[in-house]
Amino acid sequence: MNILHAIILGIIQGLSEFIPISSTAHLTIAGKLFGLISAEHPEEWTAFIAVLQLGTIAAVLVFFRKRIISICFSFFKDVFIERKSYSSVAHDTKLGWFVIIGTLPVVTIGIALKKIIEGSITKNLWMIAINLFVFAIILAVAEKFSTHTRPMEKISLRDAIAIGCAQVFALFPGASRSGVTMSAGLFSGLTRETAAEFSFLLSIPAIVGSGILELRESLQQQHSFGGVETFIGTLTAGIVGYASIWFLLHYLKTHTNALFIAYRIALGIIICGLLLFSIIPA
Repeated sequence: MNILHAIILGIIQGLSEFIPISSTAHLTIAGKLFGLISAEHPEEWTAFIAVLQLGTIAAVLVFFRKRIISICFSFFKDVFIERKSYSSVAHDTKLGWFVIIGTLPVVTIGIALKKIIEGSITKNLWMIAINLFVFAIILAVAEKFSTHTRPMEKISLRDAIAIGCAQVFALFPGASRSGVTMSAGLFSGLTRETAAEFSFLLSIPAIVGSGILELRESLQQQHSFGGVETFIGTLTAGIVGYASIWFLLHYLKTHTNALFIAYRIALGIIICGLLLFSIIPA
């Protein structure tokens, strides 16, 4: 990998992490085209993507810093200082609980399936294409039947569990973390902006945890991705990711997810075409 590769991959990660089009799918396609994914050591690519995601999570922390600080302060005050019962805590404290509880499914399944996730099957473009199609349909159905009426203040524990369970599907490329969690939020009747914002908040613990774990393992091993290139890619992902969050939240105020659904289907068709004509390896 060279610096140009790192910048391009950082841009791809920043653009596609929050928009429901699957960042992992786009990165894997780019990795295949650049010849960066080793068939003998596919776990290296998984580790690189996980570290790259730390850049976009940094963008979430900066963009939602006021909300995150408020949640952390309220949670610490209500739970550890005043020791209030769940029913009497502030809404921001409940949001803290929702993020914690909603993260448990993906952490549990992620640890259990770590070897599979790091293996070659999750880099297979046929799987990515299928997931692009399937979860495009699910997002379309969610858009169609959602009431789009419930704001952030109306999120419940039941919603957090449902969205948290949906996040498990993000472990497989082509699904899209934001896509599956936003779909679950829409099925719960949340507004598009609320579904997107809670999706971003819920992604923080899982991505930070996996990113730090993979970064630690990468530092302990001799990988083909250089430290300077990885840093540049991660920094680029963070900068572009911040702009991507701003765009999506403003876009969803007046638009549906129809554009992203159509894009997922088109990308899936393109991938299938490239594979059928052996232009790109599966």
